[in-house]
Amino acid sequence: GERPYECDECSKRFQISSNFLHHQRTHTEERPFRCPDCGKGFRDKCSLLRHQLIHSGERPYKCPRCGKSFKTSYEVTAHQRSHTGERPYECGECGKSFRTSAHLSAHQRIHSGERPYECAWCGKSFSQRSALTQHQRIQ
Repeated sequence: GERPYECDECSKRFQISSNFLHHQRTHTEERPFRCPDCGKGFRDKCSLLRHQLIHSGERPYKCPRCGKSFKTSYEVTAHQRSHTGERPYECGECGKSFRTSAHLSAHQRIHSGERPYECAWCGKSFSQRSALTQHQRIQ
């Protein structure tokens, strides 16, 4: 279908304006949806609602194999791959494969050199959000 919405930053195109808006926030780090319990910000309402399960403690998705519980169906699906060994997401650059698309995306930054997470205090950038978080704890 037609993709009339184009990102000025990376030229990625979208069919739906809300998907385009959500994508733009990956470049701006804008997080307008705030958790009323802890103040953490999120790019979209869905991510906020998923986060709020942390505060409620609700883990409605259970692994049928081992009984471990998860907050989302995505998490239990990814977890089940630890039992099966399935790694359906393969890096086109080096062939390494991963259990989740998020892990593949993080890995691909090794090849691209992309460092999208920047410290607001010193300007140093990181390829992984966890590395930025660790850096900011030390500062």
